Amino acid sequence: MAKLFTYLLFFLAIFLIISPVLSLPLKIGFYQKTCPSVEAIVRSTIKTALINDPGSPAALIRLHFHDCFVRGCDASILLDSAPSNQAEKDSMGNKGVQGFQVIDEAKAKIEAQCPNTVSCSDILAFAARDSVTLAGGHYYDVPSGRRDGRVSYMAEVTKNLPDAFFNVTQLKENFARKGLSMEEMVTLSGAHSIGDSHCSSFSKRLYSFNKTFAQDPSMDPSYASFLKTKCPRQLNTRTGPDPLVPFDPVTPNRLDNNYYKNLKSSRGLLASDQVLWNNILTRRIVKGNVNHPRTWAAKFAAAMVQMGSIDVLTGKQGEIRKNCRVVN
Repeated sequence: MAKLFTYLLFFLAIFLIISPVLSLPLKIGFYQKTCPSVEAIVRSTIKTALINDPGSPAALIRLHFHDCFVRGCDASILLDSAPSNQAEKDSMGNKGVQGFQVIDEAKAKIEAQCPNTVSCSDILAFAARDSVTLAGGHYYDVPSGRRDGRVSYMAEVTKNLPDAFFNVTQLKENFARKGLSMEEMVTLSGAHSIGDSHCSSFSKRLYSFNKTFAQDPSMDPSYASFLKTKCPRQLNTRTGPDPLVPFDPVTPNRLDNNYYKNLKSSRGLLASDQVLWNNILTRRIVKGNVNHPRTWAAKFAAAMVQMGSIDVLTGKQGEIRKNCRVVN
């Protein structure tokens, strides 16, 4: 009996030693010893990208979001399609997602200094943080130690990303499946303070809303008239252009609480934006974000950290890709 007890203690000790190696928590300063310059390299790369393209912060924040909501924050969105598999980035749900070249540039610089050390998923998280800051949001520390996934499936995108016509119940359930609260859902929706959307994502609100109303009655009529000048009634995205329209025409490149002011004025671009004001459950949160911009900015930073921890791979899971577009 004593011998059996000794064996049990031995295997328990081995388990306690091994299990943290398999799955470890993320840590601020994870690369302090192995690649201390990593965050400075990413920040410099993002600043250069911003000079060349004022829309790059919005693109990189969106890239991080679209990555984390499919298979977790494992950089699976960065993988290219192969002859035998269509990857996430080629899904219609990721139409217009950009920023891949910026991540490639940061990765190449980091590999030159710290080969086989920094994951693409951590680079993406750092890039999103720096984009938030450069666009006018709060700075926040990024816990790191993520590993990169080895698979990417196009079919998984639409099953996981929120749809542009989701109602509040659907949005709440979608975010809850990722471990995010309704408050965090409304807070992160404020990312639509910057960036733009294709007409195909909202033109139904302008011309064919439902059997009763051709135009969405929850949209400010003057705003709808403006959008009609940008988006044609006959929109064939297969053969013709699909114009882009800024989410916030007032401060399109500044991450601020103007997004929530637009909702209050019935000027939310997507149906899934405007429902946050129209629904009593979320209107209270929107009002708070309208009245307390600094509080919203702090909440946004905290919610980005929380989002960045969705289903991460750590320890011996996944890999550290040498090239973010292909597995090793």
